[in-house]
Amino acid sequence: MPGGLALITGVGRAGQVGETVARTFAERGARVILVSRSPDEIAARVADLRAAGLDATGYACDLAEPAGVDALARRVEVEHGGALNALVNLAGGFATSGPVAESDPGVWERLTRINLLTAYAATRAFLPQLRKARGAIVYFGAAAALPGGSVSGLWAYSAAKGAVLTLMRAVAGEERDAGVRANAVAPTAIRTATNLEAMGDQVRYVERQAVADAVWYLCSEGAQGVNGQVVRLG
Repeated sequence: MPGGLALITGVGRAGQVGETVARTFAERGARVILVSRSPDEIAARVADLRAAGLDATGYACDLAEPAGVDALARRVEVEHGGALNALVNLAGGFATSGPVAESDPGVWERLTRINLLTAYAATRAFLPQLRKARGAIVYFGAAAALPGGSVSGLWAYSAAKGAVLTLMRAVAGEERDAGVRANAVAPTAIRTATNLEAMGDQVRYVERQAVADAVWYLCSEGAQGVNGQVVRLG
């Protein structure tokens, strides 16, 4: 992976897990492409990495709009050589949904859009470039979506993340012969600025660096035999 090209989605505000994943990849020698919906946030994260002497490029894109993601993939192919070593589908979001009987359909639609559609659109658009490099894809599930996870009041988020894990398994099987691997991490609550603000510091968090280390491993040469797996964190 050192010297390879990694595209990481959902790298937006400071203090979030995307910032740590991007910095970890860049510090370990990857050329990183950061993608998020906000042009200002992308510019700030790229500037932070470049100020540290790291190789970073950024693009603003609404990843829930497949046509826009297709256009981004064409641009990345032209500007970066057409071979992608890693795709990290980190874009997503969390919200409670309450009991099913009292739930708002809009919450379900939003969580499906930002968690599942973004991962699908990015995977579909960038698979040709991943095939050229025999690259790796990492998806972000959630511990709540795993068997035995507590989903009361979180069913919409958990369902969306469960669908992401199903997408991962499909890609792992379909792309095996092309040399593309697909795996996922499924963390409990991560110590991010947003979670600290919402839940305080008394929660048992997964550290952002631990998440970044797991993602890096799954994209590395050391994980060449790992495909179709979910790594629970926390």
